[in-house]
Amino acid sequence: MNAKRSKTTKLFVLDTNVLMHDPNSLYRFEEHDIYVPIMTLEELDNNKKGMSEVARNARQASRTMDEIISDAEASIDKGIDLTEASRGLATGRLFLQAEAITTALPTSLPTAKGDNQILAVVMYLQDKFPKRPVILVSKDINMRIKARAMGLHAQDYFNDKVLEDTDLLYTGTRELPADFWDNHGQGMKSWKQEGKTLYQIQGPLCPEFLVNEFIYLDDATEKPFTAIVKDGGGKSAQLSTLVDYSHQKNAVWGIMARNREQNFALNLLMDPEIDFVTLLGQAGTGKTLLTLAAALTQTLEMKRFSEIIITRVTVPVGEDIGFLPGSEEEKMTPWMGAIEDNLDVLNRPHEEPGQPAQGGNYGGDWGRAATMDLIRSRIKIKSLNFMRGRTFINKFLIIDEAQNLTPKQMKTLITRAGPGTKVVCLGNIAQIDTPYLTEGSSGLTYVVDRFKGWPHSGHITLQRGERSRLADHAGEVL
Repeated sequence: MNAKRSKTTKLFVLDTNVLMHDPNSLYRFEEHDIYVPIMTLEELDNNKKGMSEVARNARQASRTMDEIISDAEASIDKGIDLTEASRGLATGRLFLQAEAITTALPTSLPTAKGDNQILAVVMYLQDKFPKRPVILVSKDINMRIKARAMGLHAQDYFNDKVLEDTDLLYTGTRELPADFWDNHGQGMKSWKQEGKTLYQIQGPLCPEFLVNEFIYLDDATEKPFTAIVKDGGGKSAQLSTLVDYSHQKNAVWGIMARNREQNFALNLLMDPEIDFVTLLGQAGTGKTLLTLAAALTQTLEMKRFSEIIITRVTVPVGEDIGFLPGSEEEKMTPWMGAIEDNLDVLNRPHEEPGQPAQGGNYGGDWGRAATMDLIRSRIKIKSLNFMRGRTFINKFLIIDEAQNLTPKQMKTLITRAGPGTKVVCLGNIAQIDTPYLTEGSSGLTYVVDRFKGWPHSGHITLQRGERSRLADHAGEVL
């Protein structure tokens, strides 16, 4: 290996699970070198059969390596330059273990185990290149603990993580400082358009504003100011006032916003110019209720969409309940309890809690049953498994429990949208049930981060629970 490179670049030894997690990880180490032990190739070979995501990734990793090696002119033991194969993404070299390594492992570690043979390779490389950082990269926590116990450097594979700290995730809202108008009010222009007031402002905060970000200013003396950024990121910004969905006259399917964030969410859900909405929030913040109310209003009353399609990942919280009988729709029914609960709320007569129902709403019980049938005929529940190759035209697509999706699955779903389709992703990244997904690598975190600032998308993190005092207290103390 080149002595000049050895002082400036690291040598990363890849565990099998990194390649099975991200087959393109070979191109993700920039100027550093990569070393693939024989045991890693052996384990890739053992995991290549089947139709699972892991098997597909194992096959893809093998194909990527085959392409790199077959195009290489240099011999493998000198390392293969990755610059051309990765189209400039990586400038390091790929080394494959081309010799038998007999490093004495501690007697407590059985040599027959694949993990321990990979640790032996790391020990050997550390002895061979004492001045060069040799680092094991593994998704396996126990493997990293063993490596550190043996005095070896080990780290997780971070490249697919959108954020290290989910507290830094874009919330879609920004509180303005109290002196905002003093700094941004000079030379301000304002005009009316389609019933809303628009402001053109200049000032130090304008470059930070993202398109479709909600801004608010709480003033104790006056009514709080809320607006959405229509154009930002430069020296000037354009703000627009919002529709007040907390007022009875703007109720959506009988639902009114109970707090500031819910009002922001309804402004996104009801805006025909916004094609993609993400709503994050703890249990009971009203994500599903607001989305369904907006979907029913725009489908049945405004005729903007032809039908509502709801899908979610079928990851059970407890043990799986085995095969379910019936059609696709019937199999999905147990997973859609949350939707049913919300439909019951949306279809009840709008009486005060604790008061008897007033007669005449929807023509009494018969009318309510008829409305429910009409609503159900417009709502289709689909399984994620049959989404490939479909195109939804003029549909309102709701992806529930989206935190359980990988970025790849999320891409598959969002790219189903045809002309006139609106996609809404709902989820709570604190409740991930899919194994191997974390808050940082969830598909929901990924799309929130990637879509921010696009003029036809919007995001809101709902803060306040509106379910009941019991649910709110349980969320705080348990």
